[in-house]
Amino acid sequence: MMRMRARTEDILPFALLLPSLVYLGLLILIPMVQALLLAVQADNGALTTEFFERMTGDVNFSDAWRNTLLLLVLIVPLQIVLALAMALLIHSRFKGHGIFLYIYAIPLAISDLAAGILWLSVFTERGYLNTIGQGVGIIGTPPVYLSFENFGGLLAAIVIAESWRATAIVMVILVAGLQLIPRDYFEAADLFGANRIRRTLHVVLPLLRPSLQSALIIRTIFAFQTFAVVLALAGRNLPVIAAEAYSWYANNRNAHLAATYALLLMGLTIAFTIVYLRVLGLREAEVKRA
Repeated sequence: MMRMRARTEDILPFALLLPSLVYLGLLILIPMVQALLLAVQADNGALTTEFFERMTGDVNFSDAWRNTLLLLVLIVPLQIVLALAMALLIHSRFKGHGIFLYIYAIPLAISDLAAGILWLSVFTERGYLNTIGQGVGIIGTPPVYLSFENFGGLLAAIVIAESWRATAIVMVILVAGLQLIPRDYFEAADLFGANRIRRTLHVVLPLLRPSLQSALIIRTIFAFQTFAVVLALAGRNLPVIAAEAYSWYANNRNAHLAATYALLLMGLTIAFTIVYLRVLGLREAEVKRA
């Protein structure tokens, strides 16, 4: 009896891990291996670099590469700053902060494509923005924001839409991180006469570094995958890597090139994650607290 109980206790951890391992294997590991094989293997089974050469020679490749990195540079820092400001505001526990948190988190329930269509109704030539501007007499002829000739307007519309849609994800992570910081630190900072800015710079940010690292990694991964909002607002006028992978698979019926673009996306994501882990490297005590 004792032997059977000990054996059950030995097996239990592996049994609890089994659903996660099956999930990771079926939905992540196997598709990754298939994508890798599609990118480096021709239809006859021979290894080849043909698809990488076709990808780099694709007419949209340089624009997709540039636009993806440009959106990443514009969106991620803006969202981190906005989310940090909102998280600190909520953490101050002002009256009604709970309702504010729920309202601010509403975009999390909206899909990428729905968010893109929503903001499309704002930025089109006859959208809400121009209608309100004309109504209050600020603008005469309605400007066209979502045009190939207006690259800045196109980029700004996507950055605004993505920031609105996904800043709440970062904010929730940072609010959770702030909850882990003991109130004693804030009280000690107040006791020594630190104002809000000095307290944020010298107390909050260093202690919040584990959460900032997690938020940066998650948001960067999502930023690389952004394409539904881009397609809704810009169509094919603003190529990005994720949209190129989708287009080559769904429109051009070329799974090899689609997998090559996906592999590039995965490589960039891994590279940025390593940079974040290096730059914001955590000490052992910080890892345990996170």
